[in-house]
Amino acid sequence: MRRVSGVVGVLAVVLVSVNLRPGASSVGPVLAEVRDGLGMSSGVAGVVTGLPGLCFGVAGALAVPLARRVGTTAGIALGVLLATAGLVLRATTGSTALFLALTAGALAGMALGNVLVPAWIKAHSSGSVLLQTLYGTGLIVGGTVGAGLTAPVAGTDAGWRGALGMWGVVVGVALPLWAWLAFREGRIEPPRRGAGGAPGAITSSPTAVAMAALFGLQSMHAYIQFGWIPQIYRDAGLSASAAGVLLGLLSGIGIVGALLMPTVIARSRTLSPWMVGFGVLMVLGYGGLLVAPATLPWLWALLLGTSCWAFPTSIALLTARTRTSAVTARLSGFVQPVGYALAALGPFLVGLLHDATGGWDLVLVLLALTAVPFTWAGLRAARPVWVDDEIAAGRV
Repeated sequence: MRRVSGVVGVLAVVLVSVNLRPGASSVGPVLAEVRDGLGMSSGVAGVVTGLPGLCFGVAGALAVPLARRVGTTAGIALGVLLATAGLVLRATTGSTALFLALTAGALAGMALGNVLVPAWIKAHSSGSVLLQTLYGTGLIVGGTVGAGLTAPVAGTDAGWRGALGMWGVVVGVALPLWAWLAFREGRIEPPRRGAGGAPGAITSSPTAVAMAALFGLQSMHAYIQFGWIPQIYRDAGLSASAAGVLLGLLSGIGIVGALLMPTVIARSRTLSPWMVGFGVLMVLGYGGLLVAPATLPWLWALLLGTSCWAFPTSIALLTARTRTSAVTARLSGFVQPVGYALAALGPFLVGLLHDATGGWDLVLVLLALTAVPFTWAGLRAARPVWVDDEIAAGRV
């Protein structure tokens, strides 16, 4: 395997990581304009909002088999190409069906990156946490910027088409470098079943199962928060702009966690206090929204945002708990599709409960109660063991 230089590795990870979320997070802020522009029904609009989780789950499950055929780097390059083409072309179509198909294609490309980039980092990081830190930070920064800039751009002469299409152009900036890496490195040793001294099913690892549960629960909360927290604040009497600022605070605090947690994982003897802390903060945040949403709204956003440090933690654990890039790919290809499938249900169920009850009380109580399985999964996933060894031993 030909390792890349430090500068090239950093540039490659930064360019791909910041582009794996804007295509998904940019639609929500201009969904009303998209609906008007395409004559889209409310039911179809609901499909659009659910596509990221669905595509990340389905396409993510196909990432490792694809990498077995073409190699990890080529798989990422193909994902970047799909994302570029899908995001650019969907901004030009007047057909709702084609808009959905192109969106799904772009999200499928991002899903390939979601699964394969951690394995690529494992193969090229030489034990350093720098690339993993940049990757986790880039994911959060990209999602935040995608949600924050799309609406302002749509308010200019560019309109919603220009606002959505610009993210395809941004993704395209990463394409030449990743295409060159794929050509230069050729077919990197692909993730094979049993590679890396770890024969057996990935589900035979209790740590892998716990990581999937942790990732799924955390992603579910993130999707719910991005989709419904602004409405909860608005129903409590806050303005739309204030609700948007609070959502930005909730999301932005995650950048601190992305910068911090890979180093914490590498240097800490135990992560248990962190996992318990994330669960406690989640309960306090939802509890605050339940009893006094408009009294200290910034505090509830801050608490929930800090609990979401579990996301960069779960991403960093993919490399921290595996010995080889092959097992990292297998673990990522299991954890992320399963997790996103769970996450895709969250906003939908919250909407049903809200419609059925006419309020947010039951929703917030149930969300707070999920801190129990969330904390359990975090404590089990954080144990200092190697997934490779659990798979090889076939422990249940």
